[in-house]
Amino acid sequence: MDCVSPILDVVTRLWDCTAKHAVSIRDLQQNMDSLRNAMQELRDVHDDVNRRVEREEQRQMRRTNEVNGWLHRVQVMEKEVNEILQKGDQEIQKKCIGTSCPRNCRSRYKLGKKASEMFGALTDLRNKGRFDVVADSLPQAPVDERPLEKTVGLDLMYAEVCRCIQDEQLGIIGLYGMGGAGKTTLMTKVNNEFIRASKDFEIAIWVVVSRPASVGKVQEVIRNKLDIPDNRWRDRAGYEKAVEIFNVLKAKRFVMLLDDVWERLDLHKVGVPPPDSQNKSKVILTTRSLDVCRDMEAQKSIKVECLTEQEAMNLFKEKVGETTLNSHPDIPQFAEIAAKECKGLPLALVTIGRAMARKNTPQEWERAIQMLKTYPSKFSGMGDHVFPILKFSYDNLSDDTIKACFLYLAIFREDYEIRDDDLIFLWIGEGFLDECDNIDEAFNQGHDMIEHLKTACLFESSDEYYHKVKMHDVIRDMALWLSTTYSGNKNKILVEENNTVKAHRISKWKEAQRISFWTKSPLELTVPLYFPKLLTLIVRSKSGNFQTFTDRFFSSGFFHFMPIIKVLDLSGTMITELPTGIGNLVTLEYLNLTGTLVTELSAELKTLKRIRYLVLDDMPYLQIIPSEVISNLSMMRIFLVGFSYSLVEEKASHSPKEEGPDYSREDYEALYLWENNKALLEELEGLEHINWVYFPIVGALSFQKLLSSQKLQNVMRGLGLGKLEGMTSLQLPRMKHLDNLKICECRELQKIEVDLEKEGGQGFVADYMPDSNFYSLREVNIDQLPKLLDLTWIIYIPSLEQLFVHECESMEEVIGDASGVPQNLGIFSRLKGLNLHNLPNLRSISRRALSFPSLRYLQVRECPNLRKLPLDSNSARNSLKSIRGESKWWQGLQWEDETFQLTFTPYFK
Repeated sequence: MDCVSPILDVVTRLWDCTAKHAVSIRDLQQNMDSLRNAMQELRDVHDDVNRRVEREEQRQMRRTNEVNGWLHRVQVMEKEVNEILQKGDQEIQKKCIGTSCPRNCRSRYKLGKKASEMFGALTDLRNKGRFDVVADSLPQAPVDERPLEKTVGLDLMYAEVCRCIQDEQLGIIGLYGMGGAGKTTLMTKVNNEFIRASKDFEIAIWVVVSRPASVGKVQEVIRNKLDIPDNRWRDRAGYEKAVEIFNVLKAKRFVMLLDDVWERLDLHKVGVPPPDSQNKSKVILTTRSLDVCRDMEAQKSIKVECLTEQEAMNLFKEKVGETTLNSHPDIPQFAEIAAKECKGLPLALVTIGRAMARKNTPQEWERAIQMLKTYPSKFSGMGDHVFPILKFSYDNLSDDTIKACFLYLAIFREDYEIRDDDLIFLWIGEGFLDECDNIDEAFNQGHDMIEHLKTACLFESSDEYYHKVKMHDVIRDMALWLSTTYSGNKNKILVEENNTVKAHRISKWKEAQRISFWTKSPLELTVPLYFPKLLTLIVRSKSGNFQTFTDRFFSSGFFHFMPIIKVLDLSGTMITELPTGIGNLVTLEYLNLTGTLVTELSAELKTLKRIRYLVLDDMPYLQIIPSEVISNLSMMRIFLVGFSYSLVEEKASHSPKEEGPDYSREDYEALYLWENNKALLEELEGLEHINWVYFPIVGALSFQKLLSSQKLQNVMRGLGLGKLEGMTSLQLPRMKHLDNLKICECRELQKIEVDLEKEGGQGFVADYMPDSNFYSLREVNIDQLPKLLDLTWIIYIPSLEQLFVHECESMEEVIGDASGVPQNLGIFSRLKGLNLHNLPNLRSISRRALSFPSLRYLQVRECPNLRKLPLDSNSARNSLKSIRGESKWWQGLQWEDETFQLTFTPYFK
């Protein structure tokens, strides 16, 4: 029995093996069918997964590596299965002749075994194809290209921005300008063309900030760009998200592009590391306000200006299209006119250009141009596209007061330039600024508003030297739209520029609150006039026959029909006398006669008890102010009588064709033919509320009245001193509010001094205390003082900005011996303009080289002995390009002892 057991075991094993082989050989057909079915099931799962992948890839996702590997293995396995199935089908067909037995049992067995193994593999691979996620988000491109149309006129600014990006010292760069000027377009061009091509940055992130600035929304945009995963972001607090952003960005050289910023965005709270020369990262922002650039601590602020005339024309033609431009010979000329109406503003050029793209007849263009000139808000695209975009700047103004002040400038015609102070006087006269408690505070508020409106790109600085502002034409059109159509207050502001006003226009006057007339010839009025709601009337004319206009315009009891008028401005008109009936304007509070040819104020003014502001600047013929007129204006706070030569100088520059009276030196000096005006000073002194006076004092008796009146000294803002007979020395009294000083025609005057004893010596000078004698004094004009030796006293004027010295024959140096003055005093540190004229013996301005850090304008005429300027080396380099003179003013430049030397050919008339 011991021998039998091993034998039985071997036989059993052989039988089992043979039986299994027999099954594989016998069931080959069944195995092939099962394998084929399993492959079809796997193929179905494969197709489902593949469709899911394709859908995700269309959504800018990327298939996972696991899915990609599985799809590849399915393809490989399908190929192997097909080979087995093909061989299996062939083997099944092979049988012994005359029988159903397989021809090759060994081969059949191997195929059956492989089919069985492959079936298991197919089942396993099919089970692994049940994926929850088939694709992930694509990794963000370092710099996303943004949509951008063809740009026009941005090449210079583009180059400047690129230079700033390359400057390692500049971390934050601000692009500012008025709405529609092309700031976003410029930054897009920088993003697409410079940053994408640059190897300096690892990632660029574009964020539209808008308003109100939301740290959370900015963080979300940055997070999406940085691919911060959900598990490190979801349900996190803002400061925790900032940490995540910071930790990613601190290791990268990034550029952050912040578009449409309206207020300071705290980059620290967002999580953006401060860009500096160490990490070489950058932040570039666009905004409509220079103040935002400053609040964002931009090291460089670049103003995006409107296009030049030629650039504007190119852009406009591109939007109109060649087909339209060539459709009629007259259309190119009309296109130039229409483009000029946009004043270089790209937004307006594009909008109007597109609207005119299908206008193929001259008549259509004529109508369109007329509409742009008269009713721009009704032109296609302006009222529903351009103005609403510009309105965002208006909406962002801080309060109703500054909004009212902004809208007010629209009452003046297109391109009108107005001095800052004149505009503030009007704002005060209109009641926008409250000066009841402190007129200086009201003026400071007015200047702050002007600066704010300039930084917000709603005002433009048209003449920095003379402090003038204006509105861009499209901004002005938007302001008129806001004041009329948009607000629903139709005809609230009317600007009449036609010489002949038609009846349908006059019918609107009765609803108007403010009207301005701009005319070169008399208006033809054929209907009665009535202004029941009129608060403000401004009239301007350059016509020499303007008295004819006033005879018609102000006749027949005209002023009886302005029952509530507050402001009357006739400045710049050529009237020679005040209109009859002006005394009927009992509600009038502001009267401006600047630049008129009036010789005598009307006694009717006595009845205007509410007058608070009387402005009589640049009136060359004014000689008489009747007694008791001023003393009866008991509410008057501001009284301004001009004493400059601006009209004479302006006339000298006129072309022969321009209209207007022939001014002469003798005509202008009629103002100073008063032997003295002591009585008028006494009337001013008696006014309870007076606190702002510009006034020319004529004669020694009048000057003594000023010296004896502390009240007059306290209210004096502008002072003219003339014909101080018999005075060889002049000591100026303390006038801490004095802004403008003119001294002229004092033939015996040799010396001018200031009283320093009341200030405790010269200590106040070094400290520039605001309550010093002449801290507010900004302009000094010295004229026709033939015996005056120098102006050394002006070193005690810390805020001096403009100095004019004319016809002082004895003067050899402007500043004489100042050896006792400290070196760090800062003489002329704020001086912007210096004008020297007809000083035949002048040899030196100063014995000491000075810095002149603020100098912008220097003019020297008829000073044959002046051979050097007291500019130190830094001032010379900075100011050389700003120096102006006659065409043969200098021959050569040289340096000597740190003083800028100037040799020139004297100019003689």
